[in-house]
Amino acid sequence: MSTAAPLRSRSGRWILVATILGSGVAFLDGSVVNVALPAIGREVGGGLSVLQWVLDAYLLTLSALLLLGGALGDRYGRRRVYVIGLVLFTAASLGCGLAPTGEALVVARLLQGVGGALLVPGSLALINSSIRHDDRGEAVGRWAGLTGVSSALGPFVGGWLVDAVSWRSVFVINVPIAVAALLALRHVPESRNPQAVGRPDVLGALAVTAGLAGAVFALIEAPAAGWTPLAAAAAVIGVAGLVAFPLIERRHPSPLLPLSLFRSAQFTGANLTTLTVYAALSGALFLLSLQLQQSMGYSALAAGIATLPITVIMLLLSGRVGAVAQRTGPRLPMTVGPVVCAAGLVLLTRAVPGAGYASGVLPGVLVFGLGLSLTVAPLTSAVLASVTEDNAGVASGVNNAVSRLAGLLAVAVLPVVSGLSRTGAGAPLGPGFGTALLISAGLCAAGGVLAWLTVGRAERVDTYCLPGLNHACQDPCTGHPDR
Repeated sequence: MSTAAPLRSRSGRWILVATILGSGVAFLDGSVVNVALPAIGREVGGGLSVLQWVLDAYLLTLSALLLLGGALGDRYGRRRVYVIGLVLFTAASLGCGLAPTGEALVVARLLQGVGGALLVPGSLALINSSIRHDDRGEAVGRWAGLTGVSSALGPFVGGWLVDAVSWRSVFVINVPIAVAALLALRHVPESRNPQAVGRPDVLGALAVTAGLAGAVFALIEAPAAGWTPLAAAAAVIGVAGLVAFPLIERRHPSPLLPLSLFRSAQFTGANLTTLTVYAALSGALFLLSLQLQQSMGYSALAAGIATLPITVIMLLLSGRVGAVAQRTGPRLPMTVGPVVCAAGLVLLTRAVPGAGYASGVLPGVLVFGLGLSLTVAPLTSAVLASVTEDNAGVASGVNNAVSRLAGLLAVAVLPVVSGLSRTGAGAPLGPGFGTALLISAGLCAAGGVLAWLTVGRAERVDTYCLPGLNHACQDPCTGHPDR
């Protein structure tokens, strides 16, 4: 293993540039896709189910393989796996931009998720293994700030590209950024975990991927096309895979998901809070982008700008809230934050045709952004405080995967339960939009209750992790330099 470099050395600067550019590709992609969905639907057709798959295909492979990606980096070389992930993500991005049909686009998004699963865990791992210990906090702070900026610019850049060029350009823009990251990675030393021995948990990865794929396919396709033999078979495979996964993890010597972590009530509660809050976040912002464009007549650029205050508020406040929670404990902000998010979602039900931005959209966006700022950094702290230092990396990886899984399930299920699953391509969403947001508000409030019941009152947490943004809307940095 190479000697750790000072942050201000030439090697340290290259490491930071490479990890920021690589992560920035994934973060930018996550925040531009939502505003492109109506344009994608108009060109490839297929109704709401195709748009659901455009988001869920990526989240499916990313959430299922994220832990395996981190384990492979520790075992076979973090730089090597990071490069492989970046190359695959870039090639898949080009495939998305050139996709002739909706089906081809979904396949390319699946491959993007595989690349992301190799790429995302390696970013902070490279900083942790290659930057001198005394400089890691500053390095992660710079990483979080600059990758957060890429997410903040995403809706604006994506909306402008869709209106000025084409929805395809929001994927093609990844290519030059990734090429620059690959050039920077030539100056980054290789590292691995010498204690990572034995065979990786490939069977567990296959089981959870098959389980999620089958379940999500059935949830998206059955409401639109009925219980066809294919949908029924997918449901059976999904149930079998999800049942088999914990059995496999219980027996494997190096499981992707150590079930012993869930003996901690705080760890379980914090991840359940993550599941509810990020399900609400992902589902609501997926539908809000469609509502703004298909029901209220916004352009893609205007829709991207409309939700930009959420990201700006998080960038301004999340670090401060995290510092307060580090001193006082995460329980109170994790309880209040989801309730404030719920209030913001209730306000967003006023975003209907005929409503102005200042009265129908902005109040809900501001309140929702404030709620997320109160929630995300304490949430990470609560997860890390619930496990030993040796398990901090895998715990943060589990929480990262749970946040992606929440988005995956929300995009699949929320349109079904709110009566939107048969919405045609480009059609207004109608009253189902308000129903979906009220369901999301209920999920957020439930997350606040879970946090109050399970999270410790005042546990001080020392962690380098700072809030960043990711996924098809905004997402917390649930990585950790010890990973």
